[in-house]
Amino acid sequence: MEQPSPPTSLPKYLAEGLPKQDTGTLQEVQNYIEALIEYRDQSVDTDELPEAAEPVEESDGAGRGTVVKEKVTCGDDSCKCASGNHADMHGPYLYRYYRENGTMKSEYVGKPESE
Repeated sequence: MEQPSPPTSLPKYLAEGLPKQDTGTLQEVQNYIEALIEYRDQSVDTDELPEAAEPVEESDGAGRGTVVKEKVTCGDDSCKCASGNHADMHGPYLYRYYRENGTMKSEYVGKPESE
């Protein structure tokens, strides 16, 4: 059997270094990668979310992270939302909070269907 070709997205140092490792080390690397993927795909704990974020049950189809309903400011100092008053803020909008490279990030998902 011929050695498999590495994926083209794999950095050169990994593509060259991994084949040189013994089976035990490769199994440890595999276990680490599986644990890392599981960590990144898990929901973000509610106590890590912004105070005004409200977790929702609606699925956005991405299958990773935690989807929340959130009211936001637009960044325009002359807008009424700049007051910080929750009633004056824009939204609610759906955002997904997830982890990437150990850092919590968020991305806009859209408007809630029920709104």
